[in-house]
Amino acid sequence: MPDTNAKGAGLSRPLLLAYGLPGLPLAAIGVPLYVYLPAFYAEELGLGLASVGGALLIARIWDLFTDPLMGRLSDALRTPWGRRRPWMLLGVPILLISAWFLFLPAQAPGFIYLTAWTMALYLGSTMILLPYSAWGAELSQNYNERSRIAAWREGFVVVGTVIAAALPSLVGDDRSLTLEWLFIGILVALPLCVAATCLSVNEPAIAQKTTLPWRRSVAILLRNGPFLRLVSAYFLNGIAIGLPSTLFLLYVKFGLEAESWTGPLLLTYFVCGIAALPLWLRLASRIGKHRAWCLAMLLACGVFIWVPLLGPGDTWAFLVVCILSGFALGADLALPPAIQADVIDLDSLHSRRQRAGVYFGLWGIATKLALALAVGLSFPLLDLAGFTPAAEQPGAVWALALLYGLAPVVFKLAAILLVWNFPITAQRQHRIRALINRRESRRSTTPEADDGSSPLLRSDPSSLHSRL
Repeated sequence: MPDTNAKGAGLSRPLLLAYGLPGLPLAAIGVPLYVYLPAFYAEELGLGLASVGGALLIARIWDLFTDPLMGRLSDALRTPWGRRRPWMLLGVPILLISAWFLFLPAQAPGFIYLTAWTMALYLGSTMILLPYSAWGAELSQNYNERSRIAAWREGFVVVGTVIAAALPSLVGDDRSLTLEWLFIGILVALPLCVAATCLSVNEPAIAQKTTLPWRRSVAILLRNGPFLRLVSAYFLNGIAIGLPSTLFLLYVKFGLEAESWTGPLLLTYFVCGIAALPLWLRLASRIGKHRAWCLAMLLACGVFIWVPLLGPGDTWAFLVVCILSGFALGADLALPPAIQADVIDLDSLHSRRQRAGVYFGLWGIATKLALALAVGLSFPLLDLAGFTPAAEQPGAVWALALLYGLAPVVFKLAAILLVWNFPITAQRQHRIRALINRRESRRSTTPEADDGSSPLLRSDPSSLHSRL
């Protein structure tokens, strides 16, 4: 198998393809949970909106606890076949079995049925997705190569999302048939894609033998200033992405009065996101990942700020909004996870451990909380403005346009302020990796304490940053 831990050489496209493949079926699983499943259980199976909402809320709260736990377990596991592969392989049957019971219920399900199997599906998804993301952060030590790795993974995620979202147009409006075909596709694709990754991509060798105690682990994490800045910016930008995602269907239907354009507009948005990935990677290699990400967010702000001025019949103008904001999406997908890998390097320098799982567990919490907050903000505010789909209310539709177009700009500008002068540049990341590699080379000849209590770890983080 190829060496995937090369410090400077670029990874081959076949290897990046093999790594990115699981993103496709994993994305296809997410669409039913947010789009098809709630309406299917509430309306066609007669469970009711309140029961379905309560079940999904309980499952999501459960998911917030399993993310950091899975991250720590993934970091701690030691097997001849690596730390990440075993969890991914174990998660596949759990996810498929739970998807079987959720997507193809044999009888009228109740509240406990929906809650339990959704929790099981979230668990299986976390067991695959979290080690998978952490593995990607460890595939290369090179600053720019990490952007390529994230771009391939997220590109497949977008393709899986588009396929799952387009399925009803191929099989009709029957939700039961849509879920059945989705399950068949996932049943075939998920094991094949995960197996291809596990067989084709190496896990870098990890020298550490122990994990840090919880208290010391948390203390080191809280001293990682760049991570706190990055995850805060990612959370704010997640809200900015979640608001238009949540309100897109409503805005197209009531703001533009162009419901028939929903599919083409969504397809345009995602296709532009994929098409823009190479451009953002090239820009990031020249000006830095954090600056490229900021420019993408500024582009999205410059586009969305015009949305409240649009109205019924302005569909072609909104198509331009979808094209330009789709270009910005490419950077939102690929660059923050690549920056996250650099932040994990700083943690490795402090903790003397490879703890990508822990960090991506916290990253997952930020992602899910941002989406939840976007829903929690948008719908109550629309209700307060008097918006109801059953009636024409110009003032309420104006409130919808403001929430869709203007509110994301505020959150994105706040995120830009946090990361514009991000401290880990390409040069600094190279120095951090050099220190880590030098220490690891010494470890093979000079025994040293491995309990996280070295003088380097006890030093003041701000002074350490200045030396880097």
